[in-house]
Amino acid sequence: MILVVDALNKHVHGGILDEMFRLRARVFGDRLGWDVKIEDGREIDEFDHLDPAYVIGLDDDDNVVACVRALQTTGPHMLADVFSDILQGQAPLRSATLWESTRFCVDTDRLMMTGRGVGTVSRATCELMVGSLEYARASGIEDIITVIDPVMNRVLKRSDNAPYDYVGATVQMGKTKALAALLDCSEERIARVRAFAGIEGDVFVDEDALSARRAVRSKTASVSGNVSAEVLQYLIEQIDAATTEQEISAALALADQLVGPWSEPTSKTFVAG
Repeated sequence: MILVVDALNKHVHGGILDEMFRLRARVFGDRLGWDVKIEDGREIDEFDHLDPAYVIGLDDDDNVVACVRALQTTGPHMLADVFSDILQGQAPLRSATLWESTRFCVDTDRLMMTGRGVGTVSRATCELMVGSLEYARASGIEDIITVIDPVMNRVLKRSDNAPYDYVGATVQMGKTKALAALLDCSEERIARVRAFAGIEGDVFVDEDALSARRAVRSKTASVSGNVSAEVLQYLIEQIDAATTEQEISAALALADQLVGPWSEPTSKTFVAG
């Protein structure tokens, strides 16, 4: 499932953002060897302080398994200010309807451990693509410019999500190379990726249910010796079955009875994760 975190809800999803920054450190710092700033195991740069939007992929246990960052091109962004070598002297593209997509990555280690192999990685990748495109389209964005490596370029093509054009040139970046590709946010493109991956229905997670599930998992983890896996699963199922804020509150009240008192608020604004 897909979660979008931006300036309006980042205070609610601090734990998820922390997982995302740690994933980025493992991928861009450790695996790709890019010259990125890593502190305390988290990869965070100056553009993360501009309140970008993050499109984040979650697995069935609500762990972060994929992410990408969206920035407006009318202000500072990576292609203009960090990857300018790609432009080969050209002026950066700037438009209110053009967003930059960077830091696209997938936690292949975690996904491969599920036992479903490459298919799971492909599914998570395509779901993140669909979520990014649908979020951008709903926000009035017509095109995305994305800084990627040649491997990701091939992934886009294989997923029936091939760029319609490229900007500048391919340049060396750490252990790999980087290039800038253009994607439209059309319904046709979204439909192609959905069809390729067999993705149907809404890909976006219910934020209230997500926060409640993570709160329950966090609480039970702190008293793991006293809570069985069966009880945890039952509580999660009750939250997933809830369709209103009142039902979620009732599910959390049940968790209070079975696990112990909650120190966190249990309203729609509580912080979990």
